[in-house]
Amino acid sequence: MQRVPMARTVLIVEDEILVAASLEATVEDLGYEPVGIAPDAATALELAAQRPDIALVDLNLRDGETGASVGARLAAEYGVAVLFITANPRRLGGGVPGTLGVLGKPSDEETVAAALHYVAGCKAGLAPPPPPAIRPFAP
Repeated sequence: MQRVPMARTVLIVEDEILVAASLEATVEDLGYEPVGIAPDAATALELAAQRPDIALVDLNLRDGETGASVGARLAAEYGVAVLFITANPRRLGGGVPGTLGVLGKPSDEETVAAALHYVAGCKAGLAPPPPPAIRPFAP
């Protein structure tokens, strides 16, 4: 795999603590710096003040199905490169404006690594091809 581009910090927006902790460990193992785990919209927007480069966002959070709106806000208001990671990728339909795409879960470490590399490349202004596990959204 190619070297990871400049994007280094990752916000994890996930309410299932075991899934979030596993994702956080994977992010760290891949050389990225987690800025925190947000189980709901309010926490995600609070952590966004730290200006993460990337956000991995689930759709269903502690406060309901708020992930799509959180992802849209992170992208539009904070310039975060957003990738949704959800067991329900079809619920995103044609996509969420300003976000990059969706990865189905569960996902193994290799798939998450490829997804992070893709998102980091997009954040760096490159045009990497999306890995097969990601359904990219139209720009």
